[in-house]
Amino acid sequence: MTIYGVATLAACFLLGKVVGTLLGAVIGIDGDVGGVGFAMLLLILVNGYLRRRGMMDGATAGGIRFWSAMYIPIIVAMASVQHATAALSGGWLALLAGIVATLAALALVPLLSRIGRPGEETAKES
Repeated sequence: MTIYGVATLAACFLLGKVVGTLLGAVIGIDGDVGGVGFAMLLLILVNGYLRRRGMMDGATAGGIRFWSAMYIPIIVAMASVQHATAALSGGWLALLAGIVATLAALALVPLLSRIGRPGEETAKES
C-alpha cells in the first residue's frame, strides 16, 4: 500500500533527524548535523533491503517515489540555503571549504560516470 511507502519515508526521516541531532550533540553543536543526509542513506538501505526480501510491492514503492519526488528535494534545498548562509556569515575559511568541496565533487563526476558502464571484457562476453 502507498501508506507503507510514506510510513517508511517518515520513519527514515525521523531516525535521520535523531542521528543528526545526536551527532551534533557529540561534536558540541546545538543543532542537526546531516540529519537529512542520514535519512536519505537510511531510505536507500531500507528500500534495497525490502526489495531483496520481496516485501516491496508496487504501491509501497509508489508511495516512496511520490514523497521522494516532492519532499526530499525541498528539504535538501532548504538545508543548502541554511548552509550557504552559515558559510557566508562564518568567514572566509567556511566559504573556501565549500568551494573546495564543490570543485572536488565536480572533478569526480567523470570518474563516477564510468562506474556503471560495462567494461570491454563484459561487452565481449555478451
